[in-house]
Amino acid sequence: MENTNEMSIEFDSRSCNEGFARVAVAAFCTQLNPTLEEVADVKTAVSEAITNSIIHGYEGEVHKIRIECKTVGHELYLTVIDHGKGIEDVKKAMEPLFTTKPEWNRSGMGFAFMEAFMDEVVVVSEPGKGTEVHMKKTVGSRIGEFPE
Repeated sequence: MENTNEMSIEFDSRSCNEGFARVAVAAFCTQLNPTLEEVADVKTAVSEAITNSIIHGYEGEVHKIRIECKTVGHELYLTVIDHGKGIEDVKKAMEPLFTTKPEWNRSGMGFAFMEAFMDEVVVVSEPGKGTEVHMKKTVGSRIGEFPE
C-alpha cells in the first residue's frame, strides 16, 4: 500500500493568515523530500488560492478558509475551500488577466499562477455557496533520493 498522510487546517480569512497557510502546507509537504523549487511552487499556489478566497470569495469580510492536504506516494493534493460568494463563470475567471476587482489593482493572474506552479488545478464553484480549488503536484520524486 502506498504511503499516505492527511492534514487539514481552518483559519480566519484575514490576509495575515496567508503566510501561516503557506508555511503550514510547506511544512506538511516536506515529508515528500521536495526540492526548494517545489516548495516555492506549492507556497505560491497556496498563496494565490488563499488571496482569491479573501478578496473575491469573502470580499474582505472575515469568515473561514479551510485547506485540506493529502500525500499519496509522491503526489501532493491540496484543496482550498471557502464558503463565500462563489464564481459565476469559472472558465472566464481562470483566464489570465481577468479580475473582478480592477479598482483594487488586482492583476488577474491568480489562477494562471496556480496552473503554472502545480501539475493540475480544478476549480469547483457555485454562486452563493463558495469555491473549492483542487490542486495536485508531484513532489520529491527524484530518482535515488526517496527510499521505497
